[in-house]
Amino acid sequence: MKLTKTNVDKLKLPTTGNQKRYYDDILRGFGVRVTLSGAKSFFIEKMIKGKQKRITLGRYPDLTVEAARNEAQKILGKIATGIDPVAEKKEGITKNMTLRQAFQDYVSARKNLKPTTIQDYERVLHQVVEDWLDKPFLSITKEKIGKRHAKHGEKKSQARANLAMRLLRAIFNFAAGQYEDAQGRSLILENPVKRLTHTRAWYRIDRRQSIIKSHELKAWYEGLQQLYHRCDDSKVEMIQDYFMLVLLTGLRREEAMQLSWKNIDFTAKTLTIIETKNNDIHTMPLSDYLYNLLKRRHAAAINQYVFPAESKTGYLNDPRKAMLKVRELSGVEFTLHDLRRTFITIAESLDIPVYALKRLLNHRMASDVTAGYVVMDIERLRKPMQMITDHVLKLIGIKVTPVESLNQSVNFKKQG
Repeated sequence: MKLTKTNVDKLKLPTTGNQKRYYDDILRGFGVRVTLSGAKSFFIEKMIKGKQKRITLGRYPDLTVEAARNEAQKILGKIATGIDPVAEKKEGITKNMTLRQAFQDYVSARKNLKPTTIQDYERVLHQVVEDWLDKPFLSITKEKIGKRHAKHGEKKSQARANLAMRLLRAIFNFAAGQYEDAQGRSLILENPVKRLTHTRAWYRIDRRQSIIKSHELKAWYEGLQQLYHRCDDSKVEMIQDYFMLVLLTGLRREEAMQLSWKNIDFTAKTLTIIETKNNDIHTMPLSDYLYNLLKRRHAAAINQYVFPAESKTGYLNDPRKAMLKVRELSGVEFTLHDLRRTFITIAESLDIPVYALKRLLNHRMASDVTAGYVVMDIERLRKPMQMITDHVLKLIGIKVTPVESLNQSVNFKKQG
């Protein structure tokens, strides 16, 4: 049957399956597909590099029979000269792909990325190269990389400039193995971010070493207590508890914010973090103070999270505003990560065994041969954990009893 307007109009719906294909007797490989709903689309089928491929030309009647036949002849002509029209079309799409699309492909391919990591990646792209996001990815040159890195580092943040470029380097490395031209060659011949390495332009960022010093902890704690009287936030007691839990566990800010009740074992007196930075499940014992703090929080629980909030996530998202207020009230400069460093510093000052400290911080010990033979039971960590808590409480002015009862636990509201 020759495909003509009259014949295409008369084509019947499939009696079995979701679609039926009809082929033209004149132009080999040219045909029309009919679906159960009556939709008709033209296509061509041809062996390309040893594989049978089907290329859709367009829908009828938007595309006429003659126009479809002419397009089919052009494509078949290309195939006859060794050109793969499927790869050619894909190459054209890829060459016009934006940075935003490349980033989305990168994130989709990296199955182990945490939501918080993706959010930080999105944030740094908007901070440093927002005007590039909807421009062709392949238009990002070595010169543009060098200028943008220097500009953002000089005028805003050297750390964020470095982070943005490291992310772009990772996206380009991913793209080099993902995007090809019609001949199967990578479209990324060289990673433009290498320019920063070749010219030694990366900013040297010294690792923060700040902590809340021992003599500052009392003032810091008093500022935290005053937060109750100075802020209008009715959830301020929860935020105070959040700060204390981070200080007394050394947990990372996100780990503490996302803590859920299903991972608190009041019988065993432990808490467990499932989503960790190194992907190792982290379980640590609760000191008496922390046990009572969590008991009190549990009595006021409104959802599955220890630190709930009326947000998309359901948990506390950004305590930065409260942190700045505590700075103001206490006169002590600190960041949330300083609380973790303070926990570590105090633990070291108490001569906590190094293997116990690494376990409390969930640091891997794979490179330490001796550590491979040390099996650290949670109960063996309970005494070091209690020692750290007792020392911190003493420094901030809270009297420590051997075993605090729930009624004796510190209540910010009553002490204010």
